[in-house]
Amino acid sequence: MEWLDPLALARWQFGLTTVYHYLFVPLTIGMALISAIFQTAWVRTGKVQYLHLTRLFGKILLINFAMGVVTGIVQEFQFGMNWSDYSRFVGDVFGAPLAFEGLLAFFFEATFIGLWIFGWDKLPQKLHLATIWCVSIGSILSAYFIIAANAFMQNPVGYEYNAATNRAELVDFWALLTNPVALAAFPHTIFGALMFASGVVISVSAWHLARGQHTETMRISLKFGLWAILVATAGVVITGDQLGLAMYATQPMKMAAAEATYNTVCGKDAAFSLFTLGTPDGKTDLFSIRVPYLLSVLSNHTLDGCVHGINDLNAEYAVKYADTGLTDFAPVLWVTYWAFRWMIGLGLLHAFIAVVGLWVTRKGAKNPPAKWMWKIAIWSYPLALGANIVGWVFTEMGRQPWIVFSLMTTQDGVSPGVSGGEVLTSLIAFTAIYAALAVVEIRLIIKAAQKGPDTSETHDEATPVSSVVY
Repeated sequence: MEWLDPLALARWQFGLTTVYHYLFVPLTIGMALISAIFQTAWVRTGKVQYLHLTRLFGKILLINFAMGVVTGIVQEFQFGMNWSDYSRFVGDVFGAPLAFEGLLAFFFEATFIGLWIFGWDKLPQKLHLATIWCVSIGSILSAYFIIAANAFMQNPVGYEYNAATNRAELVDFWALLTNPVALAAFPHTIFGALMFASGVVISVSAWHLARGQHTETMRISLKFGLWAILVATAGVVITGDQLGLAMYATQPMKMAAAEATYNTVCGKDAAFSLFTLGTPDGKTDLFSIRVPYLLSVLSNHTLDGCVHGINDLNAEYAVKYADTGLTDFAPVLWVTYWAFRWMIGLGLLHAFIAVVGLWVTRKGAKNPPAKWMWKIAIWSYPLALGANIVGWVFTEMGRQPWIVFSLMTTQDGVSPGVSGGEVLTSLIAFTAIYAALAVVEIRLIIKAAQKGPDTSETHDEATPVSSVVY
């Protein structure tokens, strides 16, 4: 039966697991950095409001960290469960950055998060501050090694193909780590994570300010979140531009799919559509708003450059990769087309809300923010999260039909000994468990956020830095 196709079910399971896991990853990365910044501000100024903010958002970090660990481990298990042929083919290469992520970055991060949790009132103040910065550095390093592994799937480098064993073997670990796709995707991912975490800070702050609670402390965190969103957005735009150049250089089909461009276009005709109504396959446009030259600028930073179309690339790939037996190398166009635009649109909308928030909460504003403004701020946090998720959907779906671009098709990577029924059973089980865990996670975060800062804290760590005796 088609609905029991092991390949389709394995793709759905890994896709759902990845999306679910990525609900927690950007919040962990961003919130660790934000907690470190707030604690640094407290150590430097001695203002207890910064301590309260560190403790508040540190709780959210810890809740989220635990869930991220659980979902990440299950995700890696699927390489052996559903994708054994892929694991065998690329394991020598893919395993190296994953080992560094687990043995170095994650171990480093987990060790120092334990010291941070239990080090309050036990470690010297500045040493305790160093532990949360180590947590942040560990989470960022962890992200880099994962991105380096993923970048190999987008642009294979640093390997040699062994025909005798039919495996890709690592020969240059430095080339793997300095993959141009990884170097472009890494800062883009980190700025995206900061966007989401800052959005959570804004939502939590707005919830309390709308109720007149902890106003002095929450005004500080609100301003921080609003400015951080704008800084992160600028970073996302700049790094996204570099990632677009790397993407077109290594995967021109993905850029063509992002615009549903069937024929090669140059100069003015290489336009980027802001919005299009048409058939799902992108062949017929009923209505479109286009910006001339923009697709050329995004692809190669020129006004007169050419962007290869899907038809021309299909003809080229059909000859170049004839051994795959494929004739169509384009991904699902409606997914790539709209994911690319939702990624941009959701991110810019969140940035626009931040600009408005800074304006209405500025010093000297004649009127306080209206209730509906607070509601928008409270419920704006999913925008940056959605941008992060659909960005990864575009990245992974745009690579299809390759699991490792130019080396292995997705259909060749699935486990041959796993039946559709077995994959479906594990898919249903994981989905049910994850749904239950999501309810627990969300309730814990909401409870911590609504409780707000504990302003009754009077322990020694609340003493100004200048009077602390080491």
